[in-house]
Amino acid sequence: MGKDSTRQTGTDLDAKATSYGGDAIVRFERVQKSYDGVLLVVKDLDLEVQRGEFLTLLGPSGSGKTTVLMMLAGFETATHGGIFLKGEPINNVPPHKRGIGMVFQNYALFPHMTVFENLAFPLEVRRLAKGEIQEKVRRALEMVRLGGFENRRPGQLSGGQQQRVAVARALVFEPDLVLMDEPLGALDKNLREEMQYEIKHIHENLGVSMVYVTHDQSEALTMSNRIAVFNDGRIQQLAAPDDLYERPENAFVAQFIGENNRLSGRVSHLDGTSCAVDLDDGGGRVQALAVKVAGDRARTTLSLRPERVAINPEEGAFPNVFEARVQELIYLGDHIRTRVSLCGKDDFIIKVPNAQGHAMLREGEQVRVGWALEDCRALDA
Repeated sequence: MGKDSTRQTGTDLDAKATSYGGDAIVRFERVQKSYDGVLLVVKDLDLEVQRGEFLTLLGPSGSGKTTVLMMLAGFETATHGGIFLKGEPINNVPPHKRGIGMVFQNYALFPHMTVFENLAFPLEVRRLAKGEIQEKVRRALEMVRLGGFENRRPGQLSGGQQQRVAVARALVFEPDLVLMDEPLGALDKNLREEMQYEIKHIHENLGVSMVYVTHDQSEALTMSNRIAVFNDGRIQQLAAPDDLYERPENAFVAQFIGENNRLSGRVSHLDGTSCAVDLDDGGGRVQALAVKVAGDRARTTLSLRPERVAINPEEGAFPNVFEARVQELIYLGDHIRTRVSLCGKDDFIIKVPNAQGHAMLREGEQVRVGWALEDCRALDA
């Protein structure tokens, strides 16, 4: 698990609740989940959600991220371990008594109610006065820029408007924690991106704690203070977006977050934080950061971001320089996606900024490419 994660020890969960402090609003301690009593879909989860942060649970389908969210919401029960909210154990607390706001992908609005009635419902359940309900609903709708929509029904709204109502309903009773389960999955690309910024700005303005589930890595990078990358029921790395992208701790994270070139080989020399790697099939020798290698002669996977590779660099600029042949050029506006053959691979990608001019390259031509040692990370095989 990542360096930002915290592992707690001990067995008496109730006793721990009394001593739990700091800025964490949620804590998972050694939480496991199995649906059949054999296969664990969540394995020994230790995780803290800090007060006021936007934490995203990111991972492929079946990685365990949604199950974690559902256990926190109370819709699933942990097989083992403890879940704490504001220092209190909530394993046995029903969902409606946890005081958590929830936003689902399918909005879950009441179709027979108006927008006002949908937002008023959680306040009426809490027996607030009529005047207070009206004021809270008004403020919530202004927050999501839907003032004046009080009397419409969900069927009269666009998908984006319905999603805004769902967000407003989760926030209207001013919870300390809001959970979002892939809430933008049903929206088209442009609206999805607009809503990403909308939710991000609401979070920044309110300071409410949010836990957000998605399989979309660009969405996670855009919105989050921290991201927990899940795979096979475990957190592979927990860190800020820039840390995850620039400093992945294993090959899975490097491949899952952003585009990534992978080169395989064997460590030929290990010297503290750096190493030399002999690439497979006589592809040459690469100088890299030794991030997660087992030792000399160990197998390793090299991770290298496409934008960190330079074409035709100045002599002596980089320790890693190779001959390559340009196979394909794709114009993408701000950059040229350049596919080259290099070190025995035909799918090595280089992102060339458009400011450098795309006329400098031609398909089929031979070029030199280079990169810095610190941009190439030697990870688990």
